[in-house]
Amino acid sequence: MLTKIRQTADFIAAQVEKLPDTGIILGTGLGQLVDHLNIVKEISYSDIPNMPVSTVEGHSGKLIFGYLGEKYVVAMQGRFHYYEGYDMKEVTFPVRVMKALGVETLFVSNAAGGMNKEFRVGDIMIITDHINLFPENPLRGRNYEELGTRFPAMTEPYNKELIRKADEIAAEKGIRVMHGVYVGTAGPTFETPAEYEYFRIIGGDAVGMSTVPEVIVANHAGMRVFGVSVITDLGGKDITDVPTHEEVQKAAVQAQPYMTEIMKTLVNSI
Repeated sequence: MLTKIRQTADFIAAQVEKLPDTGIILGTGLGQLVDHLNIVKEISYSDIPNMPVSTVEGHSGKLIFGYLGEKYVVAMQGRFHYYEGYDMKEVTFPVRVMKALGVETLFVSNAAGGMNKEFRVGDIMIITDHINLFPENPLRGRNYEELGTRFPAMTEPYNKELIRKADEIAAEKGIRVMHGVYVGTAGPTFETPAEYEYFRIIGGDAVGMSTVPEVIVANHAGMRVFGVSVITDLGGKDITDVPTHEEVQKAAVQAQPYMTEIMKTLVNSI
């Protein structure tokens, strides 16, 4: 594993003139953030040694280096999911590589279904915590001390200072934001009404099929994390709408300008 991380990081480092300290993982329908990047270098996942290739519609599969405002960043346009058939080490491999390249702060975004009764479709939810319901933990197996401690604390998986700054930015720009707990599940099925109700009862506000493994590995690596979800559909016993991937993408795209404004300003504040 260490050899693969180093091999991939060395390959990428040789392609760019400078390395960033900030990484962004763009989720379903949120890849348009790259429209706001002054792109310096694009590398297709298929050209990168050891890198999986995204198979999901809406995830284009590029590693992009460039400037978001004044901040030099690396952005993943397309992520990897457990439901695609990858194991957890493959899903989180790009986070390991980012750390090896010098990334210290990771921004993650996703589309999620909401079960909080106060949420509306199109809301932006700042993730304050998560519940891991994936059947496998990305840290399972041999631990490499070079990557992190055997038993990492998860008492603050999402950085409170970054959350505070995001709240200030949203207030200044008049953008409605919610806070909530993200429930991570394996997918790829959308949830049943009873499952939505169960997730709400155990403390969840939104549910999705990504993010949690990446955040676990980022914390293991000592990175600061900020996470945001776009609420693309609502679920529960009293909700009869049937969600589709196309509707999820559409709702995420509609919310994208607001998420982009928050993300761009926040990234430039650190």
